[in-house]
Amino acid sequence: MRKIINKVHEKVGLKSDRTINIAKHISWSFFFKIGSIIANFILVPLTINYLDSENYGVWLTLSSFISWFSFFDIGLGNGLRNKFAEAKALGDYKKAQSFVSSAYFTISSISVILLLIFLFLNFFIDWTSVFNTRASLKQDLRILLPVIFTFFTLQLIVKLIITIYQADQHHSIDTKVQFLGQVLSLLAIWGLTKTDNSSLLIFGSIFSGIPVILLVILNFFAFNRRYKDFKPKFNLWKKSYLHEITGLGFKFFIIQIAAMVLFSTDNFIIIRLFGPEEVVPYNIAFKYFSIVTIVYGLLITPFWSSFTEAYANKDYEWIKRSVSNIQKIWFLIPISLIIMVFISNWFYSWWVGDKVIIPIQLSLSIAFYVALMTYNMIYVNFINGVGKIKLQIITSVISMIINIPLSILFGKYLGWGSTGVVLATCFSLGYSVILRPIQYHKLINNTATGIWNK
Repeated sequence: MRKIINKVHEKVGLKSDRTINIAKHISWSFFFKIGSIIANFILVPLTINYLDSENYGVWLTLSSFISWFSFFDIGLGNGLRNKFAEAKALGDYKKAQSFVSSAYFTISSISVILLLIFLFLNFFIDWTSVFNTRASLKQDLRILLPVIFTFFTLQLIVKLIITIYQADQHHSIDTKVQFLGQVLSLLAIWGLTKTDNSSLLIFGSIFSGIPVILLVILNFFAFNRRYKDFKPKFNLWKKSYLHEITGLGFKFFIIQIAAMVLFSTDNFIIIRLFGPEEVVPYNIAFKYFSIVTIVYGLLITPFWSSFTEAYANKDYEWIKRSVSNIQKIWFLIPISLIIMVFISNWFYSWWVGDKVIIPIQLSLSIAFYVALMTYNMIYVNFINGVGKIKLQIITSVISMIINIPLSILFGKYLGWGSTGVVLATCFSLGYSVILRPIQYHKLINNTATGIWNK
């Protein structure tokens, strides 16, 4: 049987164990991600029916707002991912455990401080003003925000187990957890629709609590079985190891902040400029076209840690073959996006009925954004994997600085509405799609110098 499997692998070009492992996890990821997408698509109309369009718009913006605070992990997750992969590849298990311990106890301290600060500030903030919504939600939001933020700070800690699995090239773990979370959320929201009560407070508490509970269970399971040798121990927290993680991690931290502003502020800008109702068509169109990003991400995200391991072992030929295959796959994306734009009105009508109207220009702008984003991802995964990210830091900061004023200019003053906000993001992202491939070619051919090699 093993000989037959090997022959199949050879026929489809899967010759190395590293590539075979990636192919296996991509297959699992597709299976679970398709399930998550189906659950999410069912969840959207259920949620709109349960909350109504305005409350749903508030929830979308509120969850995006909370996600901004994820950069307070100061890049520890990405730094741990690279350093754990390197240490384990070189057989230094004690060092790998020290990296895990340093990351866990540091992020735990940060989470406690964040939560205390937020709980204090919550007494003085009028969230109905922040989210531009009706005054009757004031009490619900004052209770809901601390609940969501508490779950969020817990998630900062427990999601590090996903990083460890990914660094160990178990790439499908994230999609498995997401799938289970989506299914449980779907069942919970379906149960809520059977009641006469419509509550943003109840909805938000359930939706933010389920992923945390799942990750806590995964941590307990992993550190008592597969990763027993890497279980966090306080006496293994070392300043020197923390510096190694944060040295690289802080660079990722800057990129995370920039990416957060570039990719996660659109909801907030739209709700401030045009009101909560306008967030809904933007998010529905974004979810529709994000199918492409999700599928493409499933294919190429597993290569991050594999690039780290291959680069550490100087397996440059495998890297070149892998990037070449990813480039070929990308050419299917523009074709897919054209088809999706063509059938978009029919799909929106089938999905959410006539409750939400999405202009064709909004669909076109998001399709263009997805094309740019996915092309960028070809090279960013490799660059992140090898840790040569100084150029990416500079370009990300520039994009962050220009994105919000451009969004206001295009959206409000030029009268392009939500479409203008998306086009501003495309404009801010545009020049990086030229620089990323140049840096990749310099790195893989050992001709990178100066900023290209930092």
